Amino acid sequence: MQISLPQISSKKFRVPPPAVLAATYAILIILGTVLLKIPGVSQPLAWSDALFTATSAVTVTGLSVVDIGSHFSLFGQIVVLVLIQLGGLGLMTFAALVLSVLGLPIDIPHRTYLREDLNQTSVGDLIRLVKVILRVVLLCELIGAILLAFVFIPDAGWAEGLWQALFHSISAFNNAGFSLFPDSLTRYATNPLLNFTVPGLLLIGGLGFSVLSDIYYVRRWQKFSLHSKLMLSGSAALILWSVASFALLEWNNPATLGHIPGIFDKIQISWFQGTTTRTAGFNTTNIAGMHDSTTLTFILLMLIGGGSTSTAGGIKVTTFIVLLLATVAFFKRRQQLHAFGRAIGLEEVLKVLALTMISMLIVAAALFVITISHDGDFLDLMFEVASAFGTVGLSRGVTTELDTLGRTVIILTMFIGRVGPLTLGFFLATRMPPRIRYPSSQIYLG
Repeated sequence: MQISLPQISSKKFRVPPPAVLAATYAILIILGTVLLKIPGVSQPLAWSDALFTATSAVTVTGLSVVDIGSHFSLFGQIVVLVLIQLGGLGLMTFAALVLSVLGLPIDIPHRTYLREDLNQTSVGDLIRLVKVILRVVLLCELIGAILLAFVFIPDAGWAEGLWQALFHSISAFNNAGFSLFPDSLTRYATNPLLNFTVPGLLLIGGLGFSVLSDIYYVRRWQKFSLHSKLMLSGSAALILWSVASFALLEWNNPATLGHIPGIFDKIQISWFQGTTTRTAGFNTTNIAGMHDSTTLTFILLMLIGGGSTSTAGGIKVTTFIVLLLATVAFFKRRQQLHAFGRAIGLEEVLKVLALTMISMLIVAAALFVITISHDGDFLDLMFEVASAFGTVGLSRGVTTELDTLGRTVIILTMFIGRVGPLTLGFFLATRMPPRIRYPSSQIYLG
C-alpha cells in the first residue's frame, strides 16, 4: 500500500519542489493565524499580531509582539508549539516521519520534495536521514524536557513545570527561541542546569541532520564527510569567538555582566548568550543594554547562522567557511580550494557567492524599507532585520514598536530567511548547459 498526496498532472504543469515547499509553509502560517484568532485562545489579538506570531513560530524565529506565556491560553501555547515543531523539522520531513512510523512507503514525487526540504542532492539517502531525524528529535527533546523539569517544577509546580519544560525543550531544539516568560530566561541566568541544557539543545539542532547522521552512523572523524568536518570545526570556532567576544566586551558593562558578582556566573551568562546568538532568540541578559561593538558582533553571527539541513537560519556556517577559503586562496594565488584533504569545486564557490550576495541584498532592502517609517536607532533596526533574516529572534526592544509597514517587512524577512534558501538552492542546483560560448576578456577590479 502506498499513500500519495493529490498531485497536479506533470503533463499540464511542472511545479518546482521549492514552490511547493514555500506554498506549504505559507499555508501553515495562514492556518496558524486563524487558529490563534479563535475566541478563547488568547486575549484580544489583532490579525496582524496573530499573523506575526504564526510566521515567527513557523519560521522558528522567536520574535514576538505579545508575551506568549500570559497572552495565550494553554491551547494557544500548544498551537504555537506545534507550529514551531512543524516549521523547525520542515513539513515534508514531518510527513515522511509519519509515513515511516506507519510503515508506509514514500513515493518518488514526495521524495523529491523531501530532498529539497532537507537540502540533499541524492534521493537514495533520504530514508536513512529521516530515520536519524526521528531518533534525534524524540531523544533530544525528551531528555531536554526531563532536565529542564528539574529547573521549572520547583518554581511552578508539577503540571505547569512539566509544560514549561516541554515547551522550552522543543523551542530550544528547533532553535525557535520562544519562551513562556516575559524576560525570556533571564530569571535563570545563573542556573547551571539550564545553562547546560538549553545551549546543548540549540547546538544539536543547529548542526544539521546530515552532520548528526554522520555522527550517528560513521562515528569516526576520519570518515566524516567534508561537510560534517567543516560544520563541526566551523561551529566550534564560531562558538569560541562569540563566547569570548561577549565576555571581553561586556565584562564591566553594568547593563549586562557588570552587575553580576561572581566570575563563574559571568562565564555562564557569556556561554549561554554566545551559543544562542547564531541560532535562537533566548537571552539571559539585557540585549538592549549591550555595547554597540557587541551588537555589531551579534549581527554578524546572526547573519552567519547555523548549519544546512538544520533548524537554524542564516547563510549557514559552511557558506561562511567557503567564503573565507576562497579569500585565502585568492591571496595565495591558488586555483583550487581545499580543506581536510578534499577539493571544493568552482561551482560550489559560485553557489556560495550567489547565496551570500542575494542574502545581503535582501537584508539591505529590508533595512532600507523599514527605515522609511522608523527614525529610531539605526543599529537597533539593523539588529532586528538581521535577527529576522537569520531566524534568530533576539531583539533590542524594537519588535513591539514596529508599525504596519515595519511588521510587514519583518514578516517577509522571516519567511524569506526560512524558505528562501530552499528556493534559491533549487535554482543553483539546476544545471543549465550553455548553448553559446563567448571568448574571455579582462576587467579591472579593486
